Amino acid sequence: MSGSIDFNKNLEFTYGKSDRLSPLVRRVIANNPGSFTFTGTGTYLVGSGDVAVIDPGPADQQHIDAILAATAGENITHILVTHRHIDHSPGCELLQAGCGAETWAFKPPPASSANGFGLDTRFKPDHIVSDGDQIGEGPWQLECLHTPGHSSDHLSFYLAAENALFCGDVVMGWSTTIVSPPDGNMLEYMASLERLKTRSDSIYYPTHGAPIPDPQVYVEKLYQHRREREEQVFSCISEGSNTLDDMVPVVYADLDPAMFGAASRSLLATIEYLVDSGRLEVRNTTLGEISYHMV
Repeated sequence: MSGSIDFNKNLEFTYGKSDRLSPLVRRVIANNPGSFTFTGTGTYLVGSGDVAVIDPGPADQQHIDAILAATAGENITHILVTHRHIDHSPGCELLQAGCGAETWAFKPPPASSANGFGLDTRFKPDHIVSDGDQIGEGPWQLECLHTPGHSSDHLSFYLAAENALFCGDVVMGWSTTIVSPPDGNMLEYMASLERLKTRSDSIYYPTHGAPIPDPQVYVEKLYQHRREREEQVFSCISEGSNTLDDMVPVVYADLDPAMFGAASRSLLATIEYLVDSGRLEVRNTTLGEISYHMV
């Protein structure tokens, strides 16, 4: 299925080094590679002279030092966070200690999501922003777009000067996005993809992976991928696989079993979406398991 999506797993870079991607955009990648982060968190430096930093990444002093070195002789005026995950926001405190800039982010997730997948519950921004808010001024002014789904507080930032979108984790260049309840929500994620499809951005800068040209085509493929997942759920149920544990190895037959835990979270998000939309119903089995059935 994912073969129809043009994932780009080729990314040339050096940890600790700043790469120029456009006249206004540079990137420094943190040395935190992994199954969910690909090569690591891509921190973006926007502007010159006065600079905004998007997603300082993990609490890694070497990475923060690389950001400060890349902006030596410049003034970091804003620190922006796409969402409160442990690979995105913990570096804010260290970066603030080095430059004194204030932080901007969406309102925090609800208390019911406090133990959600990878949440950084310590991060408290200096400024809460909402959809449509403008941050900064001059050539790199950024517009906030609330793009929830991966997390309830997820923001993307639009750079009008280059018709570019810093899309955080709502779209990734190397893989599909994890949508993990309770803070991840498939209904919100699909709505975010639908919103992105209507835009005319020229390029996306994801926090994980290479820049994405022709992003509308790419987002449409991601959207259809999720629709195909729904059909796979229906197919499993029609063939007698009614529980989440039964479905995961069928739906993710090509996936390393070590990743089944994360896969089950995304599949649960899809199932919850289908239940909420009235296309599936939940039943308890005699053994106490939760099973799903088509309406």
